[in-house]
Formats: sequence, structure tokens, C-alpha cells
Amino acid sequence: MNEAQDLLGATAAALGRGGADAVDLVETAARVAWSAVVEPGDSVAGLLVQALGAERSFALVRAALDDGLQGLLDTCTDEAVPGAESTAAFAETVRVALERWGPRLGRVDVLATLDAARSVGARLVVPGTAWWPRAVDDLGPHAPVVLWTRSGRRASGPALAVVGSRANTVAGAEATAEIASTAADAGCTVVSGGAYGIDATAHRVAVAAGTPTVAVLAGGIDQLYPTGNVELLRNVARQGTLLAESPPGTRPTRWRFLARNRLIAALGAATVVVEAGARSGALNTAHHAAQLGRPVFAVPGAFSSSASVGCHRLVADGRAQIVVGAGDPVDAVLGAQGRSVRGRSTPRGGEPHGDESRGDEPLGGGRQDPEVVRVLDALGRRALGEQEIAVRSGMSTGAVVDALALAELQGLVRHTVGGWARS
Repeated sequence: MNEAQDLLGATAAALGRGGADAVDLVETAARVAWSAVVEPGDSVAGLLVQALGAERSFALVRAALDDGLQGLLDTCTDEAVPGAESTAAFAETVRVALERWGPRLGRVDVLATLDAARSVGARLVVPGTAWWPRAVDDLGPHAPVVLWTRSGRRASGPALAVVGSRANTVAGAEATAEIASTAADAGCTVVSGGAYGIDATAHRVAVAAGTPTVAVLAGGIDQLYPTGNVELLRNVARQGTLLAESPPGTRPTRWRFLARNRLIAALGAATVVVEAGARSGALNTAHHAAQLGRPVFAVPGAFSSSASVGCHRLVADGRAQIVVGAGDPVDAVLGAQGRSVRGRSTPRGGEPHGDESRGDEPLGGGRQDPEVVRVLDALGRRALGEQEIAVRSGMSTGAVVDALALAELQGLVRHTVGGWARS
């Protein structure tokens, strides 16, 4: 079998069952080559791929490296590539792009990239395949050329992006738990970035609730970062999806974290910022969401809290809606479907009907949360499984899972080999 056949075979294997039949394998291999050359969100590469196709544009760019830009520029003009009519400006843009792509162009090894992905059980995802999240197409030329995923369960349905500070407060963790739990109850996928703090809390609650969750990585699909969240990210991969656009082996960097944020914003039908300092990366995610026309929410905190300065500024500047209750951002996600959280209808400007209104109770509820108290009472002195806790407490399994997640965040319980136990 020659090298070309090896490449097509490896590409088909990376796409997985069904994926290889849905797309052109040569075009897909060229997309992988592009992903090894460009940094995430490179709009010049995105424009060329969208206008000329991955294989053709990549060949033209490689030829331009050896023979000069004119052939590529002439093709762009003939094909009416957007921007090409501004000849001088377009030529300068492409020239600068070629300078940044040049060092990698001669080192592209698509087979090695595919082998590295296979070694960690990752799937290649491209436009046209069932696993491609069409929401990222809204990014236009900034959309990823490929995605890599490790997934035990394909996320589907509406999604809420939950982001915030890495150095969260207890109040921030409790607010995140309430919002993520409400999203899970409503059947929403929770999307975040897998980082410490608010991100990790959102993922943990989703995992505990048994709902799909998506962690978007800043490096390659084989780079589980930060190291303290490796086990959490493995749990996300088992129950939901790990997603990355950089090739395997790519290390996370500050820039890639910022570029990653546009994917989080695109994947969520709405974004909620739980806590954010004045220069938090979560504000970058909110900015991307607003540019995409997605609703943005911010959770208020104490005016003296440095962890809430960014949230307050978003609201004060009119760039985010204030979160009054945990269901607000979830309702924004479900609004297009004519639903609201837990099937209740909340009049605009009014309060939820019935006993679901919590009055002035703080988000999370702490030890006063009656369901947390019931779970703690049911635990006793030995570790128990969720089903046994449900039997003892008289609660549903879903309610037990939610209560345990909140109790764990507050340090009241821990998960052991034998089940859940008091801390």
C-alpha cells in the first residue's frame, strides 16, 4: 500500500464509522494539514479554505512559498474570494499570513497527527459529519478547520456556556452549582473550558447529574490540562465530550486559551459569567458571545468582591443581563423552544409561581438547603451509593445527585470507593 493510500486509510479511520462516508477523504486530510499549520481562529486560512476548498488552497499556499504569491493572488481574484478585490491590501494580508505559516508548512505530517490522535482514542470531526457542531459555523472564517473529540456520549440539544474565575469564591461555586444543576434538569448540555474554579465546578455538577457536558481544551486533545483536573476531564470524556481544534501534542498557551473561548461562546446558545475579575478571561468569552449575538448573563456579587468586578462591569455597560435566579440563563437557552426551566412559565418581570420561589435565600443555600440536609441525614456513618441514599432520604435519584454535588462543593461529603461519605 503506498503512502497516499495509507493517508486515506488513516483519515477514514480517524473519522470513524459513518464519518468517512460523509466527506471527501482527500479534502479532509488537507484540513488536517491546515490545522497543523495555522493557529486557532486564523481568519486568512479560514477564508481560503471556505472559498477554495482545503486541498486546493493548501496546494496553492505551498506553491506560493516556493514560487511567490502571484499564482495564489490570481486564483483568489478569479474565484472572487472576499477581499481579493482590494488587491494591494489583500496581497499584504496574504503575504503576512504566509510568513507566519511558512515555518510549519515544510514540517506537516498528517499521518503522524492522525496516529497521535488514534493513540488516545480521539475522533476527527470535520464539517459534513454528524459529530460536527454546526454552531461553530457562526464564527465564519474564524471557525475551526477541524475538531478532535474524545467522547463517550454525543452532546445534543440546547447548550449553556458557563464560565468564570479560576480563583472562585464559595459563593461563586454555589451559584455555579445552582445554574449548572438547573441546566441539567432542563436537559441542557453544560459547556465550559475545563479550567480550575468555575469551569471545573460546572463540569462536576453536570457529571454528577448525569447530563452531557463539553470541555473545550486550549491545547491538543491529548493534553489534559490543568493537571489537577485530569481525572475530571477523563470523567467528562466518559460522560460527555472533550473538544480541541489544535493537533494532538499542541501545548496550551495563553493565546490558545483566549482563542479557545470563541468556541465556548459559539457552542452555547447563551453564556453566563459567574465570577470574573477585572481582567478575567471569562470576559473574553462574553465578548465573543455578544459578537455572535448570543445572550450574555452575569451573576452579581458583593460590590467589594474583586471576583465580581468583571461581572458588574458587564452589567453596568449593558453587555450582560443580570442573573436574578438560577433559571434565567437556562430560560434564554430554552426560550426558542417555548419552554422554561422545569416546565414552569415565568412572567416577564414577575416571580416564579408556587413554592419554587426561594425568596431571599442565597444561591446554593449552604447547610440550610433542605435537600442537602436530607442527604446528610441519610448518609449516617458509612459510605452509601446514590440509590441507597435515595431510598433512605425519600428523594428521587436525580435530586440526590444534585444535592450531593452541592454538598461536595461545600466540603460536606466526599466520594469514596464505597460510595458517598460525610467529610
